[in-house]
Amino acid sequence: MAREEDAFPGFESLSIDSSRGSVFLRRGGAGPPVLLLHGFPETGLMWHRVAPLLAGAFTLVVADLPGYGRSSCPRDSDHHASMSKREMAATLTDAMGIAGYERFAIVGHDRGGRVAYRAALDHPARISHVVVLDMVPTYDVWDRADARLALAYWPFSLLAQPAPLPERLMAAAPDAVVDNAIAEWGSSPDAFLTWLREAYIDALRDPARVHAICEEYRAAAGIDREIDRADLDANRRIICPLLALWSDRGGLARWYDDAGGPLGLWRRWADDVQGQSVSGGHFFPEEDPATTARLIRAFLESEGCRQKRTERDADPRPG
Repeated sequence: MAREEDAFPGFESLSIDSSRGSVFLRRGGAGPPVLLLHGFPETGLMWHRVAPLLAGAFTLVVADLPGYGRSSCPRDSDHHASMSKREMAATLTDAMGIAGYERFAIVGHDRGGRVAYRAALDHPARISHVVVLDMVPTYDVWDRADARLALAYWPFSLLAQPAPLPERLMAAAPDAVVDNAIAEWGSSPDAFLTWLREAYIDALRDPARVHAICEEYRAAAGIDREIDRADLDANRRIICPLLALWSDRGGLARWYDDAGGPLGLWRRWADDVQGQSVSGGHFFPEEDPATTARLIRAFLESEGCRQKRTERDADPRPG
């Protein structure tokens, strides 16, 4: 595969104009709908190896998160709320509804995982299953933060600093940002083809998107934590089945043993939780797409999690 245009064979590209802004999507496959969300510093292109392995069983909607990639950048708001996970989840569920999907599964890696579990909490009637890849809830990340987090995953603290410092730093050297992430977070740089690395770098050349990404990290350090804490205090829980997968080389495999590991943390938030570590670094969906796709499919098709296939699920596109 030599270029971005060929990354999703058989998929269509479209932009959904919702009342909250436009969302760029790629769509393909057949079966129950599944929304795939990426993390930082990526775009929806991160799914280019996983999506073909799932397209025979599911209708896949691959989105660029609001403020990332080709999706629109929300306007600034007080407390960075326009890039909070609550607003991002609302934007994406709106877009999915406009595209014809009232109920769907959601899979998110890294930042996308934060949007995914927030969607499951805020829109329980819309989300049938949630899969979170190499992340734990935002409140727990910050509540347990220490030098290990600050040194290993610098975006949490650096990108949350007040504007314009992190914007200027990231915009000045987007190649350094991408190269550091794919080389230093436990994954093999060989998993990232040249065109893919260049696409991620190009996505960070737009000052508006760089600012939106920093706003998202600022929201995570502030309003997202407050929203999470309010849910914990009110005992609001994720009611759909949840699958957590994490890197066997990263911090999640070592840092949370006193809480029962990642699964112990997720069981504070959801009743039906399963999961395991996966061989690879933070970007294991790109390093080992076959294992990632196999585990996601097994979860979505398991007896306890199987979605009812309706005629609309099989072909939900408007006629």
